Amino acid sequence: MFKDKVVLITGSSQGIGKAIAQKFASQGAKVALNDIAFVEENLKKLVGELGNGAKYFLADISKMEDVEKMAQDIQKEFGGLNVLVNNAGICKDRTLAKMTTEEWQKVIDVNLTGVFNCSKAMLPLLIPNQGKIISLSSVNGQIGSFGQTNYAASKAGVIAFTKSLAKEIGRFGCNVNAVAPGFIETPMTENLPEEVRVGAKRLTALGRFGKPEEIANAVSFLASDEASFISGAVINVNGGLY
Repeated sequence: MFKDKVVLITGSSQGIGKAIAQKFASQGAKVALNDIAFVEENLKKLVGELGNGAKYFLADISKMEDVEKMAQDIQKEFGGLNVLVNNAGICKDRTLAKMTTEEWQKVIDVNLTGVFNCSKAMLPLLIPNQGKIISLSSVNGQIGSFGQTNYAASKAGVIAFTKSLAKEIGRFGCNVNAVAPGFIETPMTENLPEEVRVGAKRLTALGRFGKPEEIANAVSFLASDEASFISGAVINVNGGLY
């Protein structure tokens, strides 16, 4: 489905990002992986697993200079870009009364400003190819979450950003959409207290956490020609939680 298409996935060293990379590679895409230097060994290993000319690019997406260099490197290595998946995200949970300015700002910088940086820097590569942008939001950006004012605000911002950018670049034949996962089995949710995990499953209609591959399936669909008339949409993949 994606033979010879170039797909960049941010935050792709583990979890949902890794599953998305594997999905695109299995469908013939040339995958560009991204993450920070701290997890470079994971990226090296994944490049070996994916094959098909996959490469990785170290960049802190919260820094525009890093992202601009990554765009130049992708242009040099692949000659362009067809799909951007804004997946990278972090959380620093704390109630607002105890949250520090640094904890607020770091989450906003990565989760929201990172989406701005990557989308803006990659536009010159995407527009000539009528490219697609898919950004990862969250159910918590739709319903809120105790102790996550920073995370929920950043993920709600991704939705509004997506809807606005879809209106701006639709005239070039580009599609911009978001996927909002519920609770997914990833390193980010592994450390949740057991009572929180049980409660989350109880609130989810399907009674379980999702798998990273189930998010990858939705992202792949939105990047495909089968979703050619979908833009500005938020696809909920949350098992009926919301």
